[in-house]
Amino acid sequence: MTGAPAPLRLLRLPDVIERVGLRRTAIYDLVKLGTFPAPIKLGRCVAWPSDAVDAWVRERIADAGGGGR
Repeated sequence: MTGAPAPLRLLRLPDVIERVGLRRTAIYDLVKLGTFPAPIKLGRCVAWPSDAVDAWVRERIADAGGGGR
């Protein structure tokens, strides 16, 4: 794949859920286990850096032998 990388964004929980296909509880359980990127605090709310979430998805694909082409 060529071209510029996707711009860095902060993802709120509904966007993370859509991107990774897991429910809220599963995401927070994985954060507690240290196997999913931790959110960052933005005042009273939290968000995840898009590059960290995308890297986590790519690792899952690679672990499954999917290659992610």
